[in-house]
Amino acid sequence: MARTFDTIMKELKKKIYHPVYFLTGEETYYIDKICDFIEDNVLEDSEKEFNQSVLYGKEVNISTLLSYAKRYPMMSNYQVVIVKEAQEMKDLFPKGKQSRDDDGDSADSGPSLLSYLKNPQPTTLLVFCYKYKSVDGRTKLGKTIASDTVFFKSSKIYDDKIPAWVSTYVEDKKYKIGSKASFMLADFLGNDLSKISNELDKLMINVDKGAEITPELIEKFIGISKDYNIFEMQNAIGKKDYFKAQRIASYFGANPKASPLPVTMSLLYSYFNRVITYHSMIRSQRGIARDKVAAALGINPFFLKDIEIAARNYSYADAVKAIDLLHKYDLKSKGVGNVSTDSSDLIREMIFKIMHPEQVVA
Repeated sequence: MARTFDTIMKELKKKIYHPVYFLTGEETYYIDKICDFIEDNVLEDSEKEFNQSVLYGKEVNISTLLSYAKRYPMMSNYQVVIVKEAQEMKDLFPKGKQSRDDDGDSADSGPSLLSYLKNPQPTTLLVFCYKYKSVDGRTKLGKTIASDTVFFKSSKIYDDKIPAWVSTYVEDKKYKIGSKASFMLADFLGNDLSKISNELDKLMINVDKGAEITPELIEKFIGISKDYNIFEMQNAIGKKDYFKAQRIASYFGANPKASPLPVTMSLLYSYFNRVITYHSMIRSQRGIARDKVAAALGINPFFLKDIEIAARNYSYADAVKAIDLLHKYDLKSKGVGNVSTDSSDLIREMIFKIMHPEQVVA
């Protein structure tokens, strides 16, 4: 049965266990969190030597796996069998058994997961970490996995949800963080939750419990400049602060790891898309509430004022020109048109044109 991360973790902490856990999806962070908790907490250390097995998909087949799963625990109430990288198992979903009509349990197929799921060993916790791929829910096996196991699908979090995730993660750890710091981390680290959590955990080691994680601390311990980052560049462009925008562009050029050109362009593209959306909403819905505008733009209401400033400085047509320029310079950065300009010159030239739309010929 499909479960949420929170539901699974609550049950595990209450020692409510199930015979089979099937953890799948693009976002590996939550899969790893569930797996690690089971690996670390279900058995006592003294029980693990004989009752806990960690297998890897590339190195095990279904016959061997099920022989582990069907064992009885030794001097313990449970045994734990974990299959990491289960998507690499060649015969977990044998070819020819993923069609709509095949029941996946033919007489000559040997041991199969489907037959085990019909009668699992109640004293075994069999855990599949099936990352990056999806289970075909149209097949009998896929349907059985979804209905007869603790089935968890971990989807990628959209970029605009990352700052809120950062805030929640930090608060759960009993620290504080402001909106600007959350957005700095989201812009710099992207939507890789494992990477974000690792960086935050390293930072927290050096900060007193309950303290606020500030842009200054992020700069010191994670290496994201509080003054030279894409967040500050967006604000400088939006406010038409040309010299600040070019200073940051020069910094990016000299320190490409601080904000690689493709990342910078992608985030500026999203920024000007929000400006366009803002113009469209204000035109079509006079008097619309600010929180509704922020929700439609996918931003924290705290940052709506920055978009409002940008919208005053860039008309709808100017924002469209900026999007067009970003597309053209993205192609240039990839060498289209035999352009030999380096990335540092490209970004400075691009920013000049974005901030001076009146000089750009349509």
